[in-house]
Amino acid sequence: METTFKEIPKKHQISELTIQNTYLVDGELKKWSGEMADVYSTISSTEKYKPTLLGKVPNLSENEALEALNSAYKAYDKGQGLWPTMRVVDRIECMEEFAEQMKTKRDEVVKLLMWEIGKSLADSEKEFDRTVEYIYDTIEDYKKMDRNFAKFEKHSGVHAHIRRGPLGVVLCLGPYNYPLNETFALLIPALIMGNTAVFKPAKHGVLLLTPLLEAFQNSFPEGVVNIIYGRGRVLATPIMKTGKVDVLALIGNSKSANAIQANHPYKNRLRLVLGLEAKNPGIVLPDADLDLAIDECITGSTSFNGQRCTALKVLYVHEHIVDKFNKRFAERVDALKYGNPWEEGVKLTPLPEPGKPAYIQELIDDALEKGAKIINKKGGETSENYIYPAVLYPVSKDMRVYEEEQFGPVIPIVSFKNIQEPLDDMADSNYGQQVSVFGSDTRTLAPLIDTLVNLVCRVNLNSAAQRGPDVYPFTGRKDSAVSTLSVHDALRSFSIRTFVASKDTAYNNAILQELLDKKASNFISTDYIL
Repeated sequence: METTFKEIPKKHQISELTIQNTYLVDGELKKWSGEMADVYSTISSTEKYKPTLLGKVPNLSENEALEALNSAYKAYDKGQGLWPTMRVVDRIECMEEFAEQMKTKRDEVVKLLMWEIGKSLADSEKEFDRTVEYIYDTIEDYKKMDRNFAKFEKHSGVHAHIRRGPLGVVLCLGPYNYPLNETFALLIPALIMGNTAVFKPAKHGVLLLTPLLEAFQNSFPEGVVNIIYGRGRVLATPIMKTGKVDVLALIGNSKSANAIQANHPYKNRLRLVLGLEAKNPGIVLPDADLDLAIDECITGSTSFNGQRCTALKVLYVHEHIVDKFNKRFAERVDALKYGNPWEEGVKLTPLPEPGKPAYIQELIDDALEKGAKIINKKGGETSENYIYPAVLYPVSKDMRVYEEEQFGPVIPIVSFKNIQEPLDDMADSNYGQQVSVFGSDTRTLAPLIDTLVNLVCRVNLNSAAQRGPDVYPFTGRKDSAVSTLSVHDALRSFSIRTFVASKDTAYNNAILQELLDKKASNFISTDYIL
């Protein structure tokens, strides 16, 4: 399960370190001469295993965090700044400029995605391309929104011109598993709606922002985007304590989200946009197409080593088919190819977190002690940077792997006799993002779907859980999310309805007409954006 330096194609080799010695504040890439943090990859570039040093990033302090916050706060200027009052078409132009510059950095970002978080070449390319597409889709949806707003309404003798306005200063904290796509799914809609932002990349997947820093600097007015590096607790805590943050936008863990928002002195003012953890189940009914169910459960539980909030993290299989399912599923898991991200046909890649193999082993050991067995031959095989997916059966509720979101390569299987068993488990769960249901009998599926839509926010019929397509709502119940992220919904999550009202009198109507004719107001406009 190891790859030597000689086997790494030249175009994928790390030829020089990425030294990120600047941070973006107030439109300036400020030089940092203080403490730096080393960024390592768990992928080895030598024959004898050794983590690879990829580069360095600033380890900023509270002072720089507050400097970035004050930059965003000044740029927003309590709603009076250039960016929040700018014409929609001008903000769109800035975003289009950013997207065009971003596209020129594809190869650099993809390479760093592979090395930093171990994402396969195909998935790294997909993440980059999907993110660019997300930006353009957001622009188009914003145009559509603005066209719908380019009018006046009249009710009870009152004219109203209704639009959506920004909320203020956004603190944006992204995840390591989709450090580009999911981070930008927060940042892009926040910015285009007129908010300003302080953005801190995740611990893993931090260097891949380096090729994009100049694009941010060149495309947006001073202070609109501020990018800082360092430990989340050191930077986020003082930022939140000021009370100057209007929106906490975070994709990560609910405990972290709770701890961060607890520092805000005016919690009633704080808008939350959170994508959090999940324990998405797959439910395989006795009449399921077993080939299809196994295909989708393999994808759902092992894609990017299960390091996705949308992964299938527990499989419920009906007792009538569980033995047949387990045998074939275990064989399929063992057939998955492990290797470095750029290897052809690779499905399993090194884990970016050095401590993750040991944690997964803890879950396996706990399950084995309580009666589970590893039913695939390769399950639990360990190297310095990986642990092969273990398929565990039978899994019971007292096992840690049943309760905890494993976020890694271990797959618990639970047998059930009555469909009410997994339904009750889901109802009692702290999470409620998605479920995958495999079956064909509509008499069974109809009432099941009617219940499941009230337990989770997306029911996948005979398909693995996933986030996309990005135009569909992405959210969750309970501890899995706050607000909705999708191209359409995210624009609303980062904005608020606001409007100008005037009584229907000749005096007022003449003023409104002059405002429209002279195009004096950026807000009051019936222009149609093409």
